[in-house]
Amino acid sequence: MRRSLSLLLCLWLLAGCGQAQPDAVSAPEATAPWAHGWMATVANPDATAAAAEMLAQGGHAVDAAIAAHAVLGLVEPESSGLGGGGFMLVFDAKAQDLAFLDGREQAPAGARIDMFMENEAPMNYVQAWQSGRAVGVPGAVALYKLAHDRYGKLPWATVFGPAIRLAEDGFTVTAKMAGTLERLAPIARIDENPGAAEYFFPGGQPLAAGATVRNPAYAETLKRVAAEGPSAFYTGPIAEAIVASAQAAPLGGTLTLEDMANYEAIARPVVCGPWRSLSICTATPPSSGAMQIMIPNLYDHRVPEGATQAQRIRAFVEAQRLAYADRDHYFGDPDRVAVPLEGLLNPAYLEHRAQTLGAPAETATHGDPAAVLGGEALSALGPDTTLELAGTTHFSIVDAEGNAVSSTMTVEGPFGSSRWAAGFVLNNEMTDFARVYAPEAPEPANAVRPGARPRSSMSPTMVFDEAGGLLMVTGSPGGNSIPAYTAKTILGIQDWGLTVQEAVNFPNIIARGDAVRVETGMAPGAELAVSLEAEGFNVQAREGENSGLHVIVVTETGLEGAADPRREGNVLSGPTP
Repeated sequence: MRRSLSLLLCLWLLAGCGQAQPDAVSAPEATAPWAHGWMATVANPDATAAAAEMLAQGGHAVDAAIAAHAVLGLVEPESSGLGGGGFMLVFDAKAQDLAFLDGREQAPAGARIDMFMENEAPMNYVQAWQSGRAVGVPGAVALYKLAHDRYGKLPWATVFGPAIRLAEDGFTVTAKMAGTLERLAPIARIDENPGAAEYFFPGGQPLAAGATVRNPAYAETLKRVAAEGPSAFYTGPIAEAIVASAQAAPLGGTLTLEDMANYEAIARPVVCGPWRSLSICTATPPSSGAMQIMIPNLYDHRVPEGATQAQRIRAFVEAQRLAYADRDHYFGDPDRVAVPLEGLLNPAYLEHRAQTLGAPAETATHGDPAAVLGGEALSALGPDTTLELAGTTHFSIVDAEGNAVSSTMTVEGPFGSSRWAAGFVLNNEMTDFARVYAPEAPEPANAVRPGARPRSSMSPTMVFDEAGGLLMVTGSPGGNSIPAYTAKTILGIQDWGLTVQEAVNFPNIIARGDAVRVETGMAPGAELAVSLEAEGFNVQAREGENSGLHVIVVTETGLEGAADPRREGNVLSGPTP
């Protein structure tokens, strides 16, 4: 028997986060067979084409996801790649269940809570970002294998074919990659580090948009992974190259071959929550996906009946401020710290929380679920000091059988740590931990801990309609702004009357901390900034934002997709093979 998602949430909350949880949750039984064909929306046309190639052969959405990301690691290395990691939310239409697969990077066993401190002060951020200490164990390849073992229909080696061809034959450098290189060179070490300098700065000059580039080292790495599986990546010459690059000066890290060999991608619980007649399903910590349940529900408690657009935007801002304050304080690696997720998502807590916000000029502080709901209070946690750069990529895919993937992948900052190994850059994911450590103060939830996975803003999300059918596949890159970007699409489509492309194009508004950032380069952003400022908010106008929303909506007549015009992606679709 299939259970409703809202009931599943109640059962999950009663079970408690600290207990063993199932890998997947049952989605409600869909009432009609799938007849919508397939669709992929990805951040680069070459990667979208790779996904489409798999889907046109009858591949599972997971086959398409792996193919797309292997290409993204080649053509969009500033955002993600084999040297990083990510999250994958998978909907299996036949089994009617959801799974959250965690391929997040992991701290080396030798990582220390104070490793980004110098003379009792936090290390300069650029210095930390570009250091070997910032490199965590990459999780992308292990995530590929976990997902493919569970869901793949095409042969393992087949999904790497498009990326290998492009790496050998050459791909065209995009304006995004070229522009990022040009902006990065004055502040980062990418034009100095061995391998990266020669590849990205041939002859001492950054790669130009329109140039054709080949990457035989990347092709060789993929060929080995295709032939031998993840062991070719996590042991042997590729692992040795990764470790040597991470340990190299300046500020070499502690990553070892043992850290590489011990890495595993894991399945974590999915969390689903009711919102109006819909069910929002997303990833649990270390993801920040639960904010996609918190924000819409807090919004409903703040928005007045018959609200104007200005009132709806204010409610969205207020919901964000509350959700971010709770996320920042409580979220971390659930294997290392107790995250009170059941309390934070409890409808009674959310109703109470929505009434605790002060004036627009006041700082939003975290709530306390135990004080509202009863139960044992958590140990004291220190304030969060995490700075998460706006990198990363996201793609959404639905296959011809109705299976779906929402996946966000990253190397953290632009080009990760700028360190190079075996044809790709290495992540700087350890700077996604709280970098400040004060021995006399309580540890923050997201403190550096050996073997831990840093908290992530990545929020792959799916929405189901009242009949149990798949309605939306959504997500975005963008560092700490990801929860705001992603929630905008849910509210935009379901409450503001926007089409999927209009929701993606709508100005981004981010309300974390004391300021409200408003994107004025997209209409009606300028008007919204003026309205919010008149309400008393500390508005920071921004011409553009770094979102990369890729969204698919299921309608009665078919699939509608959107790619964020702020990046270079596109949408491809086709009939059932």
